[in-house]
Amino acid sequence: MLRACVRLCLSVAALVSLPLAAHAEWKPVERVETYAISGQSGVQLYRSIGENGPNAGAGRAIAHTNFKLTWTRDYQPRAGACVLVSAKPKLIITYTLPSPSSPLPATVQKNWESFLSGVSAHEKVHGAEIIDMVRKIEAATVGLTVADDPKCSKIRTEMTRRLSDISQAQRQASRDFDRVELGKGGNLQKLILALVNGG
Repeated sequence: MLRACVRLCLSVAALVSLPLAAHAEWKPVERVETYAISGQSGVQLYRSIGENGPNAGAGRAIAHTNFKLTWTRDYQPRAGACVLVSAKPKLIITYTLPSPSSPLPATVQKNWESFLSGVSAHEKVHGAEIIDMVRKIEAATVGLTVADDPKCSKIRTEMTRRLSDISQAQRQASRDFDRVELGKGGNLQKLILALVNGG
């Protein structure tokens, strides 16, 4: 079965090892990319999604949300301890969505627009979850102080633990959301049925 998904492109270890900086307001960069599908009916379009959609483990996804996260961090040794004084993220979120390669009949076009709008809204929830994760990382790490760490090495181990917990929680929330959306009576299931049965 096709399923929408979110893919995490950085491991927790990568998040930790990247440099970090200032606790200031920041905004994510959000981008939309498309992949081509073909067909002149809802059934044909959905079949083409199954053939051309992004890889999602065992099958293909309708759409997916990916991100790249890097940090500028300022670690400072203070009286034998180490403090993470500031951390500024650079977050780029990319939504990948299907796009018909040729014009559609009027009725199919209307159904397609409803389908795409719903799928886009679904992926935006994944994007919001990622943004929330980054804000939680900020809150959990900026100001972190580790005693007896003049070389600022022990602090990274503690950050790895905190980042792992936050990252795992985000991944689980994403899986839970997809399960509900694609489950019986779920929003994505309804969108798929409306597209396929609509002409």
